[in-house]
Amino acid sequence: MSTPIRQRLKRRLSAALAVVSSAAVLLVGLPSVASAAPGDYAKITGGKRCDQMHLKRTIPRTPNNSGAPTGQHHWTKSGPDEEYYYNNAFKGFENVPAPTAGELGQVTGSRADIDKWDKAYAASRDPEDMRKAIYSRYKRHRNESNNPKPFGNWKVNLISAQVSKQKGGVFEVKAVQDFNMVGPDWLCEVTIEIFDKDGKKIASRRYDSYNQRTGELGEFKSDGKRKPAQLRADRIILRHKDAKHDFTRHRLTMFTSEKPNRATLRDYKAENDKLRAERGTGNNSIRIAERRAAAKGLWPQTKYTKTYNVFNPLPNRGTQGPGASMAYGSGQNPAQARQLQNQYLANNSRSALGRGPGGVDFSTLELQYVGNPVKGKALDYSMKAALMPDEDNNPGWGGQAKLELASDALFTWLALTPDRQWVNLNPDQPDTIMDKAFGETDAGRVLLVADMDMKRDFSRAMDPKKSPGKEFMDAAPKVDGVPCWGSGRNWIVPGRAKVREQDGGIYILDAPLEVNHAAMDFATPVQGEDCSKKLSKEEKERSHRLITRYLVPHVEKQINTAPKYADLRRVYKSRVAAEWIRQQDAKKATDFRPVINSNDLKRWPLRGENAHWDKRTVWQEMVKSFTKGDFTYEWPLGDGRIYTFFVGGIDFAKVPKRNITGVEFTAQHRELPRATKDSVRTETSARDSDTAFLGGNGAALTDDGEPDPTPTPTDPTDPPTSPSPDPTKPGNGDTGGSGGATPPANRPDPNGGLADTGSDTPISLISGIAAAIAATGAALVWWTRRRRTVQE
Repeated sequence: MSTPIRQRLKRRLSAALAVVSSAAVLLVGLPSVASAAPGDYAKITGGKRCDQMHLKRTIPRTPNNSGAPTGQHHWTKSGPDEEYYYNNAFKGFENVPAPTAGELGQVTGSRADIDKWDKAYAASRDPEDMRKAIYSRYKRHRNESNNPKPFGNWKVNLISAQVSKQKGGVFEVKAVQDFNMVGPDWLCEVTIEIFDKDGKKIASRRYDSYNQRTGELGEFKSDGKRKPAQLRADRIILRHKDAKHDFTRHRLTMFTSEKPNRATLRDYKAENDKLRAERGTGNNSIRIAERRAAAKGLWPQTKYTKTYNVFNPLPNRGTQGPGASMAYGSGQNPAQARQLQNQYLANNSRSALGRGPGGVDFSTLELQYVGNPVKGKALDYSMKAALMPDEDNNPGWGGQAKLELASDALFTWLALTPDRQWVNLNPDQPDTIMDKAFGETDAGRVLLVADMDMKRDFSRAMDPKKSPGKEFMDAAPKVDGVPCWGSGRNWIVPGRAKVREQDGGIYILDAPLEVNHAAMDFATPVQGEDCSKKLSKEEKERSHRLITRYLVPHVEKQINTAPKYADLRRVYKSRVAAEWIRQQDAKKATDFRPVINSNDLKRWPLRGENAHWDKRTVWQEMVKSFTKGDFTYEWPLGDGRIYTFFVGGIDFAKVPKRNITGVEFTAQHRELPRATKDSVRTETSARDSDTAFLGGNGAALTDDGEPDPTPTPTDPTDPPTSPSPDPTKPGNGDTGGSGGATPPANRPDPNGGLADTGSDTPISLISGIAAAIAATGAALVWWTRRRRTVQE
């Protein structure tokens, strides 16, 4: 069929206009590529071949597959996460006390004295020798600093400095090998500076790697976090062009082993989009190469190892691990959290310290896994929490309180017999608010407060001006044209928890809470007329069905998602874990047996600001709400009514659960076992969500208990499978590099910055580390875990 000529002309005219419009954009709408101002110039200094610096080898040519593996803006390596180890020996001495004047008099602070005590400890493994080595380091700090720090603050810096040096150094070696940044084209630690025509420096940036042939600039950041000052310099350098240097075609790649935070992803994408537009190309000028690997610090267990009094039933023992370390290291309020995060930023010179104490949203902290309780070793545990989007500007805080609540709740559920695990807010029953002992615990407090919040949320949900109140009020029985319903009770009960028993423990995948509603009459009088007395039996029953249909789902959703119910969800996850521990102890005696059903809660009382909390305060609030109302809503008839007719409780006596199949678990949570296991040693995160996993284990002694004769770190789960790259031979006992590569020494800061570790040669690793890493005692190993078929 032919097209009418008028229609053909119209189409041609539209096409022509489209071409003209497009051309106009090309002519006037596209920004030109930025270049240097007249007279600006660049300098490139420093740099040494990456293979020689980090691998102690000279590779004759640069392979074709070197640098960023693809041109993607954000590339992530598929498959299981890798892992690598680094020396974190000072963490085993976190509880060394401040030295007395006499103890400082026994050391000199000289390099020779520090080395003497280091060697003594390497030979004896006597913690007292390392204590003196630490005191000697501190004395040198006092001798050289104009403003010496208190011992406690300096000690934190000492440990951070070692992590920065050792973890950062190992990761640099790993990055060079993983991404084949070898051969004559690749230089490491290259500095690029930009000056104006008067010689004033306007940008300076040291890049961890630089391909002289392709112009690829690299930065090694194991924590995946951008540094704003560096990014400001990058913006200038990547737009600079002079007679000698042209960086307008260069590309920047961040090589990382951890998931970048949202702020980094946001800023890198924004800058990449700007450069793509300015350069008029579809190529990505700023990229992220993410090759996930868990960094595991290794340290000795000594009487000076810091432990935390959570998740261990034995009075003289505690737990170790990143969960407690980060929680207790977070600020107790937003101001303190910002101060701690700023200190972390000052110490994180090599981008090796992770997200810092403010990187976790502790308000979302919940138990995710508990391992098999073993007598004498308590159990392993792993917590789950959301990551903060931009911890440097808005850090997380309050970790200690949330972790202690989860731990205390676990022991409360274990110690109390199930028939005492309830709360009841009923205006007619002032003497049955909750069990007396339960009312003196934080778990009991959380349940009662949540019950009161739920009642107020039911009242809020009745607002006739918005859903679901409007739908409920429209459908409710009417008395004289005004909505009316029968009095009733609402209470919270555990939903069916979704769990998986595997790997010797239990994964708590989901633990929903449900709201029940039922009719109930009360003797306590309410303010105003009780219209429900005018309803027929059938109308009352219909009103309760309407409440269940419209209001219950709305309130139930809030209880399972709203921040104000986070503590309730936290203690319920602990309830699920406690029930599983009870079952394991019934099969075989564990350290928890003396606690179970003892009804002895002296070790887990109300804490902190809630130490003097009184259950009757909440009951009195409820009575006031019930009799006088919290909310008044206007109905079109104009006679305002107070709609607060509901009372109820929480009953956690039973914990229904469903153990999902192995097939379902593998399909939906394939990476969870790995993340959980790793979280006992280091903070890990999920690939598909902004979720952190923080764990610990209870095989730790406190109160100067005697350590095991040959303490060893946690062994890797699986043996290596065709390591890539192959483990290199150890070099002079070095633990901070590969093949003898030693990360640059951390120089002392006379002004009190990062604490010096005291020697250019790291302290020898603790006994048993060689076995944990490789039979040959290799200084650095990483591998991909073997996949296992999970049996149901």
